Amino acid sequence: MEALEHTTQPSQIRVRKKIVTKITIPDVQSEIFCLRFSPDGQFLAAGCGDGSIRVFNSQTGRLNFHLNVGTTQFPTTCIRFRPPMANAKTRHVLLAGNCDGSVSHWHVTSSKCLHSLVEENNQVLALDYRPDGTKFATVGLDRKVRIYDEATKTHYQTLYGGHGTVTAGHSNRVFAVKFMPNDPNVMLSGGWGNTLQVWGLRVDPAVRSIYGPHICGDAIDIHENIVLTGSWRPQDSLQLWDFGTGRLMETIPWRLAGVQGDPCLLYASQFSRDPQAQFILAGGSGANQGKVFERSTGQTVGTVQMSKAVFATDFSPTGPVFAVGGAEDRILLFDVRSADQ
Repeated sequence: MEALEHTTQPSQIRVRKKIVTKITIPDVQSEIFCLRFSPDGQFLAAGCGDGSIRVFNSQTGRLNFHLNVGTTQFPTTCIRFRPPMANAKTRHVLLAGNCDGSVSHWHVTSSKCLHSLVEENNQVLALDYRPDGTKFATVGLDRKVRIYDEATKTHYQTLYGGHGTVTAGHSNRVFAVKFMPNDPNVMLSGGWGNTLQVWGLRVDPAVRSIYGPHICGDAIDIHENIVLTGSWRPQDSLQLWDFGTGRLMETIPWRLAGVQGDPCLLYASQFSRDPQAQFILAGGSGANQGKVFERSTGQTVGTVQMSKAVFATDFSPTGPVFAVGGAEDRILLFDVRSADQ
């Protein structure tokens, strides 16, 4: 398997963008395990180590809503806002998974829990909505991918194991799951087993796998036919893959060749939400950094230095704004701007 390397060294490329601090949200009073902007960009939700979900105004940093307070001693590990749906009148619905096995729907602006279920003997470590919002998937400790109907909240399919000699399915806990944006019947998942598993909703076993990524957080994203992965390892942590062939396209170096520093073992990675997915955002432990890269060049746009590990990142869907959080009890928001501004 051969990587397609950059033909131009990053040091030869003029930086066209920069990051500028927008808001600092201090004293969150808990570790931040996951972050997500609402579809309209109005809110930023944080799943926290104390089990609660704090929802902030993304323009002011003010805490607007505090959900799931005092109901569990386990962390909220994953959150997703429900995509806008043509037949749904209720906005700002948040789906949350917890290490106690619970999966809950929250109406953010009323602070009401609309529905909750428990996956027995499982820790829910990741979840995702299908792009049309009609289905959602969960993964976690027991290596299974569960599919639910959003309207009825009914579990109707479990994806597990492999397909003949092509793939064996997941061999260890699963930390990320992602629906394909251009094919809602296909999903990717990844975890400690050093593979991405490809699932088709028409069959229960995995249909094929991509070997390589070691996923330990919300570190799988997809743009068109390109898969982004962030691996928790000191080398070759940030990579792009061709979904159709499963081949490694590119490894994006965390720092320039010859520059000394701790490696960054990644917990989170994603594309920006603009139509071209111009930027890549990633963060992790070791170096305790978050970074934004320009996708077309691999050039670093900006670095966010934290004193403790970065567990969570997210880009706003409404503009070049991103958030970083983790083991520190604060969340940082930044704008991506032209270098001339």
